Amino acid sequence: MAGTPQATIMTPDPLAHSHANPLLPTGPSQERAARTIVLAGNPNTGKSVFFNYLTGIYVDVSNYPGTTIEVSRGRCPEGEVADTPGVYGVSSFNDEERVARDIILQADVVLNVVDAVHLERDLFLTLQLIDMGLPMVVALNLMDEAEREGLRIDVDLLQDLLGVPVIPTVATRGEGLEQVRAALASARPGHADPELLDRVHDLLREVGSRPEAVMVLEGDPVVADRHGVAPRELREEIYLRRRARANDIVGHVVHDEARRPSLATRLGRWMLHPVYGTLIVAAVLYCMYQFLGVFVAQTVVGFTEETLMQGYWEPWARGFIGRLVPEGSLVHTVLAGEFGVITMTVTYLLGLLLPLVVGFYLCLSVLEDSGYLPRLATLVDRFLSGIGLNGRAIVPIILGFGCITMATITTRLLGTLREKRIATAILNFTIPCSAQLGIIAALLARCGSGVTVAFVAVIGTCLVVVGTVLHRVLPGESSPLLIDLPPVRLPRLENIARKTFTRTFHFLREAAGWFLLGAFAVALMEVTGLLALWQQALAPLVVGWLQLPREAANAFVMGMVRRDFGAAGLASMPLTSLQTLVALVTITLFVPCIASVAILLKERGRREAMLIWGAAWVIAFLIGGIVSQVAIR
Repeated sequence: MAGTPQATIMTPDPLAHSHANPLLPTGPSQERAARTIVLAGNPNTGKSVFFNYLTGIYVDVSNYPGTTIEVSRGRCPEGEVADTPGVYGVSSFNDEERVARDIILQADVVLNVVDAVHLERDLFLTLQLIDMGLPMVVALNLMDEAEREGLRIDVDLLQDLLGVPVIPTVATRGEGLEQVRAALASARPGHADPELLDRVHDLLREVGSRPEAVMVLEGDPVVADRHGVAPRELREEIYLRRRARANDIVGHVVHDEARRPSLATRLGRWMLHPVYGTLIVAAVLYCMYQFLGVFVAQTVVGFTEETLMQGYWEPWARGFIGRLVPEGSLVHTVLAGEFGVITMTVTYLLGLLLPLVVGFYLCLSVLEDSGYLPRLATLVDRFLSGIGLNGRAIVPIILGFGCITMATITTRLLGTLREKRIATAILNFTIPCSAQLGIIAALLARCGSGVTVAFVAVIGTCLVVVGTVLHRVLPGESSPLLIDLPPVRLPRLENIARKTFTRTFHFLREAAGWFLLGAFAVALMEVTGLLALWQQALAPLVVGWLQLPREAANAFVMGMVRRDFGAAGLASMPLTSLQTLVALVTITLFVPCIASVAILLKERGRREAMLIWGAAWVIAFLIGGIVSQVAIR
């Protein structure tokens, strides 16, 4: 707010900002004009609501240098605002904590968002930030849910014990947000651990910064190396004292007025039950299929792609280009031909991909905002751990049934490079996208339940085998599932809309250039005759090994451009039920479309992308041929 008082907050140490953060702007040769306000908190405490309130819609989301962790930053009248990944402590245990640590060390003010329902858990991070001597404000969020759980919190006593402003809030309803903004001007360091402070003061001569001195005492090797000192081995001792302090504070300020568990609490427990949870998963997936696979992929995409783009946009674009360059010329073919950069690419991006991306991010936001997604990850963790993943991988796998391109980008949320490689391979080898899945479902419906069961069994087996082989072959170990289970709640329309818009915008901004590049390459292949050569080269393999009509070779060539193009090419052929099974197995396991290859190159690098692309050829025709030789006598 423009009228909010501006106050100068002094940092506790003159050298606290000696290491510039590339994500937080600074002047070229002078002190920063604006304060840096950093949001910190455990996962699922509602930090994003506070960030959006402070900064509005004018924010920038980018990967933190050297990582795939996304960091949001923006401006407000009080200064620069940076969000951090949800963490349970400031340390170096994983990428999220390292990124959070580096941003927090640059903070002038920390807005610590705390979950009132899980105060005992969240206060560990709060006390660590206080020990670091950072000026703070604590937003005690989710007070409405704490009340429903029968928890009464003495906010005034909590503020006295911590020594920093504590503001009770219900961020989703806007309650307390204005008070939090006003409190930023009175942010101050809190009551640190006296014993830890003595050790910090002894170390300041070598380190010069209280926050970084605390990190060195806790054994952080990166911060210690910055200052050329040895990390101390006091982490366990400091952590035990901090945990005891948190428990003592909770014992004084939280009063549990026991009540019968709410419906939301009981529903959250059912979601984790092996039987009830499985039934809920089935119901959720069925609803998602009806919304995405039927309504969006067929009804919405049918209108946007066929009616709008192919009916209006492409004829206009071809006519416009035709007035500038001769029809049939190289430029005309590249720009407005069958694989034209301004015809097929724009149709693909806006007519097909945009509705699917919006639909999937809408579903993802609902699952996320309701608190169901972490429970789904917990439920499937045991199965996914058998193929080298943990429960978090269910997110890109679900997204893969909408768009492999989008799902490949989402593998960034996985904890290790090993997991990202396994998930990426599974997505690009075995998961059909929604556009392809709709055509597959229609073809299977003609063939009966027996062929459908066989198709699901073959693809499911391939998924397990690919994951298991990579799990055994790739070096290293997968990370365990460490996930917070937020309360089950009704999603808020504002949150869903904001998340869907932001994610869709950033996805399209990131992917559009790669789509254009892929379409340009295929258009050149068509002009130079390479596309026809591919068709001729595939024909003997298709007829002899897969026992399919010669024309099926065209479907596999088109599948390289777009997966649903390949499946659609099979729909018009007079295939028997068993030939349909062979064709669908092969086209499902076939190489990723040009869009997916483009994103593979960006996310996994040229070597790994080409390895997946080449292996998909081998796996698709090997498995398709085996099914053909067994099924077709």
